Amino acid sequence: MATVRDLMTSDVETIGPDQTAREAAAFMLSADTGSIPVCENDKVIGMITDRDIAVRGVAEGRSPDCRVRDLMSSDVICARDTDDAQSVAQRMSDAQVRRLPVLDQGNRIVGMISLGDLSREGKQEAASQALEGVSASGGQHQQA
Repeated sequence: MATVRDLMTSDVETIGPDQTAREAAAFMLSADTGSIPVCENDKVIGMITDRDIAVRGVAEGRSPDCRVRDLMSSDVICARDTDDAQSVAQRMSDAQVRRLPVLDQGNRIVGMISLGDLSREGKQEAASQALEGVSASGGQHQQA
């Protein structure tokens, strides 16, 4: 069975908690992504999404120069690089998220795993399982 290490995207960009919402949004635009892991010293301390910026930032009247730490979700669900694809797909389904940061044994970020990574690598069953959970109604979404 394939592990997350075999499927993940290892070239992952992160943002620091003291960077601005404007910087996070600019990164998302240039990287064509809806979320970025927030890290300090290679440790994931949160995730910021385009929805966080819109809902917690703009809708609450915050400045584009407010800090990422003020908008991010801090209860981040992660995968381990040694996890198998099926268990990660189940975790994504249960949490209703489309991507997860991937950590090594030292809890340092080493990549991201997405539904796309699962489906591109022929893990259609795992990707379908995760998509069903992500697409189900209900529950609060904490990370994209």
